[in-house]
Amino acid sequence: MRAMIGVISTLATVLISFPAQAECDPEGEVHYICGLGEPEDLVVVPDSSWVVVSGMQAAGRIDLASRADGSVHRVFPEGAGSRHDTETFGSCPGDERDGFLPHGVSLRPGSDDRHTLYVVRHGARESVEVFDLDASSSAPSLTWIGCAVAPEGVSLNSVTALPGGGFAATNFNVAQGWVLEWSPDTGWSEVAGSRTPGPNGIVSSPDGRWLYVGGWITKSLIRLSRDDDGIEPKQVPVGFHVDNVRLGTDGAVYAAGHNAVAVSGIVTCLSSSDCEGVTNHVARVNAEAGDVVEVVNQPSNERMKLGTVGLLIGDEVWVGGIAGTERIARFPASN
Repeated sequence: MRAMIGVISTLATVLISFPAQAECDPEGEVHYICGLGEPEDLVVVPDSSWVVVSGMQAAGRIDLASRADGSVHRVFPEGAGSRHDTETFGSCPGDERDGFLPHGVSLRPGSDDRHTLYVVRHGARESVEVFDLDASSSAPSLTWIGCAVAPEGVSLNSVTALPGGGFAATNFNVAQGWVLEWSPDTGWSEVAGSRTPGPNGIVSSPDGRWLYVGGWITKSLIRLSRDDDGIEPKQVPVGFHVDNVRLGTDGAVYAAGHNAVAVSGIVTCLSSSDCEGVTNHVARVNAEAGDVVEVVNQPSNERMKLGTVGLLIGDEVWVGGIAGTERIARFPASN
């Protein structure tokens, strides 16, 4: 039976494929990948030409976007296998695909082209969903393996893998949110010193010592120590509402987000896709030195409504967005 599920999963991954669309013609130096649904967050699959895309829309989905030809392949909910790891995720109620609304994503690199994907999920439950990602074939596939249901009253936003098999996630609250960690042994706990208004995106340093958090309300990138060493959080102002954050291959943190004269302009953009006066941004940040270099600064338009993530890929920065955005914009990284 398990072998049959694997065959069906592979076939579905191949069949549910969306080629690049003709209306994705470049605008100057900006290129696009279309056929997506609200690509809120992005993460690279190691040693491959694929990028995982979190489709934060009513009928939520996870797609793969090809760096090679711009094609899009849907891998969840359709096409994914299921194998509940009850030893690690015993408290998870099971594989629930209805009411799936994905948000932030993170990937833990593994060996032999097998990796672990973490996805913040709203909808039928508030949780981090966990997948085995098999990138050994021409198009990677997903197998659901478990979840960690959020504590009562927590609104998850973004997630990052940590050394030791756990992960950290942000609890977004505009008045005061915080960062939580989850481990297979102890479950959920609050990270000391992490309380701040509107914590949004999050990414860990490779050694797990530092957490970099997007301060949406404070318009800053926050560096937070995971060690109990008394180091106070450090805020680096960037001048826009920081959404997702990503580590670049150049060692910098790429903070992406948006801005408006007033927060109400962003709320209107989200609620009605009327994004007049909104601008989208990506900044390259050296959190230790406090240096900020703007990479993307673009007014909202029909192609990119509300930017949420900036991912360095080669000599490009890939920008995803929501509020009616249905594509990824590929900007030159040298701007």
